[in-house]
Amino acid sequence: MKTFRDLLIWQKAMALVTKCYSTSSNFPKEEQFGLTSQIRRCSISIPSNISEGYGRGTNKDYRRFLNISLGSLFEFQTQVEIAYNLEYLTEEKFNQLYEDSRELERMLTAFINKVNGTL
Repeated sequence: MKTFRDLLIWQKAMALVTKCYSTSSNFPKEEQFGLTSQIRRCSISIPSNISEGYGRGTNKDYRRFLNISLGSLFEFQTQVEIAYNLEYLTEEKFNQLYEDSRELERMLTAFINKVNGTL
């Protein structure tokens, strides 16, 4: 592995950001500085913390940033559910985003466990 871009979890997280932006562009205008902004910021935080942790010099820092990324993912899942409850998302869009985020959650959790055991 040469860079963080080679990490499948980073690639999946980037794809989730793209889906998030595309989907949230249809949220009501009055949510521009509310839920739209918040859901976008936490989605961006996921791959950003994966890459920042990768670039840190210590294993302890790497684990810390991976855990921050996981926390941002949980925040994203909550906000997607809020958007669905407010009927900003169709059931189909909600299910797609939620399932993508759950897959990333499983991958990120497994990666954190691997880093804890091997680094």
